[in-house]
Amino acid sequence: MTSKNYRKCSFCGREAKDAGLLISGISAHICQHCVEQAQQVIEQEFAVKGAKKIPSFKLLKPAEIKNHLDQYVIGQDDAKKVLSVAVYNHYKRINKAKETNTKIDDVEIEKSNIVMVGETGTGKTLLARTIAKMLHVPFCIADATVLTEAGYVGEDVESILARLLQVADYDVASAEMGIVFIDEVDKIARKSDNPSITRDVSGEGVQQALLKILEGSIVNVPPQGGRKHPEQKMTQVNTNNILFICGGAFDGIDKKIGSRLQANAIGYGIKTKNPLDRENLLQYIAPQDLKSFGLIPELVGRLPVLTYLNPLDSETLRQILTEPKNSLIKQYKKLFEMDNVELVIENNVLDFIVEKAVEFKLGARGLRSICEAIMLDIMFEMPSQQEPQKFVLTLDYTRKQLSKTNLERLKVAS
Repeated sequence: MTSKNYRKCSFCGREAKDAGLLISGISAHICQHCVEQAQQVIEQEFAVKGAKKIPSFKLLKPAEIKNHLDQYVIGQDDAKKVLSVAVYNHYKRINKAKETNTKIDDVEIEKSNIVMVGETGTGKTLLARTIAKMLHVPFCIADATVLTEAGYVGEDVESILARLLQVADYDVASAEMGIVFIDEVDKIARKSDNPSITRDVSGEGVQQALLKILEGSIVNVPPQGGRKHPEQKMTQVNTNNILFICGGAFDGIDKKIGSRLQANAIGYGIKTKNPLDRENLLQYIAPQDLKSFGLIPELVGRLPVLTYLNPLDSETLRQILTEPKNSLIKQYKKLFEMDNVELVIENNVLDFIVEKAVEFKLGARGLRSICEAIMLDIMFEMPSQQEPQKFVLTLDYTRKQLSKTNLERLKVAS
């Protein structure tokens, strides 16, 4: 019989003196190192097979969510407040149901998907992304323009959930608590008020296909995309707890809002107590305006939370340049700092950039295009300098750099 001092691990061969804790079986032994490795193998194996783990996160109050958004998004207070309340109610509903594992006091609370209307570059995507990052839940962006009805070239609606699964590392339980931002939802509006009696490749047919995933149902999702890999095994995803945020510019909807408001006033010289702000008619948007724009009533009903984003004026654009945690100016200064270059920007340069962004009418995205054009030569030359440098960006240099680009033609085109 083997002496106690000469026992060794049957897996790795370590002797008892080197093995630390040695666990004895009927005719074999295993050391603590092999036990730890076996535990890691088991965890990895279950993760690959999609073992469900209940995701946990700290849910902030609506005021705390808005305060967090204020650090990254300038202005848009109405949209922030609406989003904060909607997101809080949505995840509060999930947490309560998870704790009780039953209906909440026999009252089933339905989820409230969100639709945001605003011009390009006003911060729709940034708001959704910031909320998802704050909650540490899976987040994906889907473009509605590439979606088509089943049977046509393009992407099926289920591909949206496939993208969310990929972001969640194919953890179904985590994906089922994620946030999906469907951008350009206005591009799938039907072109006339008459319901389509034929197949509509990327309009009303896509809206009909979106209904089931927005409302909440169990959807068979092809993890790698359905058309390229038809032989793959489908993954079932319950969309009941997935928050859908739809966004779009809805170009021309302000005319429909204006005509609706004017229809309420009959006769000449009508004076109302609250005169209309004709510069920003989006603030008066209502669900019937989405319907008249081309969204089917069933889809509008599944997007009960409606909010708008104000157009960006020069003052707001100036704040966007410098104030948020991830502002453009802070990003450029950090980039130059990595090459031992101190970047100093004069105030009149910032005013000039904002003035050009207003002319180009590209919103906050226009700021980035202008800054890239101005910084191009500096970013090309400065990294080659061996010693620490300091560069002062002046107004004359800025005008000269911008005149060398094609950006000035945007003003004529717009």
